[in-house]
Amino acid sequence: MTNHWDRLDEHLQLSVAANVAEYERVRPALEAVTADVEARIRAMFDDAEVKPLFVSSRTKTVESFREKASRVLEADGEQTLQFPDPLRNLIDVVGVRVITTLPSENATAANLIKRQRAVFDCRGDREKDIGSIESGTYGYSSRHLILRTIQNDAVRAYQEALDPNAKPNGSYLFECQIRTVFAHAWSEIEHDIRFKAEDRRAWSPYFDRQFTATAAMLETVESTFSELHDRYETVTSFWDEDGEGALPLSPERIKEIWQTLLPHVDRKSDDDWGWAAELLAAHGLNRTVDLAALLQSESISHVRTALDHRYSPGPDRLLDDLLLWRYGPAHIELTAAEDEGRRESLQRRSRQMQSYRNTAGQ
Repeated sequence: MTNHWDRLDEHLQLSVAANVAEYERVRPALEAVTADVEARIRAMFDDAEVKPLFVSSRTKTVESFREKASRVLEADGEQTLQFPDPLRNLIDVVGVRVITTLPSENATAANLIKRQRAVFDCRGDREKDIGSIESGTYGYSSRHLILRTIQNDAVRAYQEALDPNAKPNGSYLFECQIRTVFAHAWSEIEHDIRFKAEDRRAWSPYFDRQFTATAAMLETVESTFSELHDRYETVTSFWDEDGEGALPLSPERIKEIWQTLLPHVDRKSDDDWGWAAELLAAHGLNRTVDLAALLQSESISHVRTALDHRYSPGPDRLLDDLLLWRYGPAHIELTAAEDEGRRESLQRRSRQMQSYRNTAGQ
């Protein structure tokens, strides 16, 4: 594949070659800068609530630096270098990546880094989305911060190596990318195949189509994992007896808990759940944690197996059966009252449950 260097005019190649030679000379000092800023960013998350999956960094290779330094602007057939002084113009020579689990963590991580004003000064913050939402296309999305070091000793050492006659100030611009592990994997593979292709003649529209398709799937996967995380946070809160778990079981609260834990077993959205509150109150179950403890998958599995339902039960039947499974005859006495038809039904189901318990050793 023809690159920027190969397309340079000869006199510009001489200028770029000189910068590349200088970069190769000072690159070890820049690697020390890279290690330093990575360590500082990594340390910011030591006591943070959000922990990235990992933090990594890289210093541009000599070949990559040459390619970036060879970019030109053309006007009236004349070439001019886009970065005439690349050692001072380029801000992505040093790069740090913070890889998160969920999209919502990107903003949290970015804000944490930006608050460390004694360490870095944030000079740029943008959401980079290759294939913008506005255009209706897809691509990986990541948060890009441009950070400036403040009185950094590793930077001073690099500046002294670059120009011994200049006064080092410890200030250096670098890039910090924050993105999810899914976006990271997608972008790495895409970069290797799409942007590092050896020969563009071998390129096929199929590649573009499949990258677009996988980006769409990536967005769906990330959304699903975000929804699962939010639901998990909600479910675990039901067990907090000093917080959400202590909330009283009003009909609306019962409906909310049920639809969170058992969304596949639901009633019409406008149904009144007062019947459920009455059944639970009969056993003194009046807190969120009480209902969460009752609606456990193991108990539901036992009930379904014991009664071998001909049709999948709705919430009213399933809740009644779960209370019967837990409380046995007490549930019949507390809720059947003078309703002989209900009493007979509960007694029949209770015998089935007992038979199952005897057989299964429950």
